[in-house]
Amino acid sequence: MSDTIRLDGRVLYLSQDPAVIEAQLAGENFTRDTAGPLRDNVSTDEITPVTVMLTYDERLGQYPYVGFKAGKCLPIGRNAVKDGGFRVTVAGKRYGKGSSRESSPLAELSAGIRLIVAESFERIYQQNCDNIGILTTTDFSVLDRLLAGEAVPIDEFLKGRDALTQQIIRSGGLLAYSKFADWPAPAERANNAATDALGAEPKTLVEKIIGRHLHPGTASAQRGDGVFIAADWRFSHDYFTGMCAHLMHRAFGKPAPLHAPDHIIAFQDHLVLAPQSIPHVRDGLLPGVANLMEGHTSFSRDYPVRSHGALDGVPGSEGICHALMAEQYALPGQVACGTDSHTPHSGALGCLAFGAGATEIANSWVTGYVRCKVPETLRIEIDGQLREGVTAKDVVLHLLRMEAIRSGGAIGLVFEYGGAAVRAMSIDERATLTNMVAELGGFTGIVEPDERTVAFLKERRGVDFVLQNWMKSDAGASYRDTIHIDANAIEPMLARPGDPGNGVPAPRLEQDVAIDIAYGGSCTAGKREDFDFYHEVLRWGVEHGLRVPERTRLYLQFGTMAVRAYCEEQGYLPVFERAGVTLVMPGCGSCANCGPGQSANPHDVTISAINRNFPGRSGPGNVWLASPYTVAASALAGKITTFEQLQRSHG
Repeated sequence: MSDTIRLDGRVLYLSQDPAVIEAQLAGENFTRDTAGPLRDNVSTDEITPVTVMLTYDERLGQYPYVGFKAGKCLPIGRNAVKDGGFRVTVAGKRYGKGSSRESSPLAELSAGIRLIVAESFERIYQQNCDNIGILTTTDFSVLDRLLAGEAVPIDEFLKGRDALTQQIIRSGGLLAYSKFADWPAPAERANNAATDALGAEPKTLVEKIIGRHLHPGTASAQRGDGVFIAADWRFSHDYFTGMCAHLMHRAFGKPAPLHAPDHIIAFQDHLVLAPQSIPHVRDGLLPGVANLMEGHTSFSRDYPVRSHGALDGVPGSEGICHALMAEQYALPGQVACGTDSHTPHSGALGCLAFGAGATEIANSWVTGYVRCKVPETLRIEIDGQLREGVTAKDVVLHLLRMEAIRSGGAIGLVFEYGGAAVRAMSIDERATLTNMVAELGGFTGIVEPDERTVAFLKERRGVDFVLQNWMKSDAGASYRDTIHIDANAIEPMLARPGDPGNGVPAPRLEQDVAIDIAYGGSCTAGKREDFDFYHEVLRWGVEHGLRVPERTRLYLQFGTMAVRAYCEEQGYLPVFERAGVTLVMPGCGSCANCGPGQSANPHDVTISAINRNFPGRSGPGNVWLASPYTVAASALAGKITTFEQLQRSHG
C-alpha cells in the first residue's frame, strides 16, 4: 500500500436527511457541517441486503448502500456510488454492525470506496476492511486534511491499531501478508506455556483459551495485541463458501493445501428456502442463488471436509450452522470460527467462538490459524431468579437498551455471563445470551462450563466430558467493567422496529399493535427449549379455545432436524396443528429474508424471536423483536401481548 493517501474523488456523507443523500447523488458536494446529523448504526444489511449478495466478486460494486435508509426512504440506487465518483464514505456510530458478511466492504471497494470515516466501527466489519484493503479511521481531522488537498501519511490510518493489524494493512490485506508468514502446525500449549505467553496475573476464561491456542511464534501478548490462534473448528455457510474458496484459490492455488480438512465444516443452511422466498422468486434471483450454491457444493465436493446439506424431497436443511455446532462439534476450551456473526452461539458451552469474514476463513482453511485481538472482558453478573415467563431473550433485549451498549461502548469486548440466574439456565438459554453478543457489538460471549454443560454433552452427543480445573476465570481476573443485573427486575421485553437496541418492556407498550406475522425460529429461537416455550403458550391457548386468528400467520421453524424429532417425541406437533401453526423445516429462512415468515409489503407488522430487526432484514415490513413466549402469545391474540397479559384477558 502507498506510503501516502490522497483524496482523488468525492465524499459521500451518510446523512439522516434523504434530501442530502439525493443532492449528493445529483452531484452536489457537502461538508460534515452542511450534511447534517450522520446516520448511526448503519448495518451490513443496509450496505448489502441479502438480495444482492448473489455473487462473490467485483460485480458487488453495483450495490453498496441500496438498502440504506434515510428517514423513510431508500435513496441510493444501483450503481449510484460508482457513477457518483465517490471514494470516501462518512457515517456516525457503530458503522457496519450486524452480519459478518464481507460482501459489504467488497461492494464498497468495488464501487470505488477507498476510505471509510466513522465515529466508531463494529469489530468484524473493520477487520474485513483491513483484510481487503479499505482504510478506516475514526479521526475526522484526517478527513479534513484530505479535503484540504494534503497527502496524508499511511501512519495516520494505523494509529490505535495493534502491531499485527498494522502489518496486515501495510501489506494490502491479510492474504498478501499470509503468503510470506510462517504457519507451523498448530498444537495446544500446555497451561504453563499459556501462562508464560500472557503473563502470570489472574486471567479470564477467554484469555486462558487464547493462551493455549497462540501461534508458537508469539512469545508474549497482552490485552489489545493482535494475535493468531489455532482454530479447532473452522466453518462457512452457503452464502460465503464460494467466496472463501475463490479467495483461497487466488492466494494459494488450486487445489489448495487445506490444514486438517476434517475440522472444516460446510453448512448449507442460509439459502435452502430461497425457492419459497418472495423477493428471490419475484425478482428472478434464483439463478444467483444457484451460483452461490454451486460455489458451496463444489468446495464440499472437491475437498475432504465435513458437510451438512439440504434435505431430500423437503425444503430445508439438516440444521442451522450455529445450532449444529453446539449440538455436534464445539467443546469447552476449544476455538471455533465461522463466516457468521452469530458464531458466539457455541460460547454457551464454554468455548471461544467468534465470527470472521471470508478472507479470514479462507486463510484459516490453509493455515489452521485465525486472527483475533487479545480482548478485554465485560462481566455480566445476573443475580437472583428470572420471573415466570421471562427468558434469556428478554435479558439480552434489556442489555441492548442500555445506553452504554447502544452507543457502542462494548464493541470488541467479551461478554462473560455469570451469576445465579445464568447458572440456573439450560445450555439452550445460555446460547441465546452468547448468540446475541453479535447485536451487543461484542467480540464473543461465553459462559463458564459446569455440570449443566457436562449433562448437555452427554444427553445430546453421548460425550463423557470431564471439566478441567483451568476452564474458568481466575479469582482476581481483570474486567473492563462489571454490569450487575437483578434478574427479578427484568420484564418481558420488546425491541421496536429498526434496531435490536430499541428496547421497551412489553407491559409498558402504550397502545395496541396489531400483527400480521408471528415468527419463532432461527439460530436464536429454534432450539429445544424455545419450542418448549412455544408449546407451553399454544397448549394453554388451545385449552382455552384459542387459535391463531385468520388475519395473522404464525410460523415456527426448527433450528435443526434434531429439534423437530424432539418436538415429535414430546407430542408438540398436534398442539401446533390445532393452534394454526405453519411449521417450517430448518434453515435461516425469513431471518435472512430468504424464506417463509418474511413480510410481503411495507405495511406488514411482524413480531419475531430472531436476533435482529434492521431495515429490510425480514422483508419490507416492520419487525418487532420479542421472546418465544411473547411471540406465541401475540400470535394467539393477533396483537402484541405477553403470555401473562393473554392469560389475564382470557382467565
